[in-house]
Amino acid sequence: MITQRRLVPVLRRLLSVAVITLTLTTCAKRTTVMNQAELANFATRYAAAWSSQNPASLASFYAENGSLAVNAGPPSIGRAAITATAKGFMTAFPDMVVRTDEVSQDGSRAVFQWIWTGTNSGPGGTGKSVRIKGYEEWTFNADGLIVYSDGHYDEAEYQRQLKSGAPPVP
Repeated sequence: MITQRRLVPVLRRLLSVAVITLTLTTCAKRTTVMNQAELANFATRYAAAWSSQNPASLASFYAENGSLAVNAGPPSIGRAAITATAKGFMTAFPDMVVRTDEVSQDGSRAVFQWIWTGTNSGPGGTGKSVRIKGYEEWTFNADGLIVYSDGHYDEAEYQRQLKSGAPPVP
């Protein structure tokens, strides 16, 4: 026979387990996985934001404390920092156009492959055109905003093009 004296500690342990489980499931980092059509739409709008000369528009694709890293450099964390990073590129390349090359899902991450063209005609620019391919690996939050973007492009080729211009289009 179970007495109240024996039952109370068991119930307390069960309640503790329930509270811990509830806490972990409500505080766990949630991510969104988009279907291909949603992801393609997001990528198209994101590329248009990069091409818009409106850095705040680009930052709106990120969570409040989202992060954008480029070529393993220090990340821009938060919308204000992401806006500043985008503004730097947009100022240096006033005619910048980012085009979606391909977008795919890789588990809980999306991979956005892009082609960036523009002329380095901003203040102190070289006047040379660039055409660079690169990609970003995205992780989304539950609201469908980017929590983390890890961007990559060939820095040596970019520097070469700033001096000599983009190669002819094949």
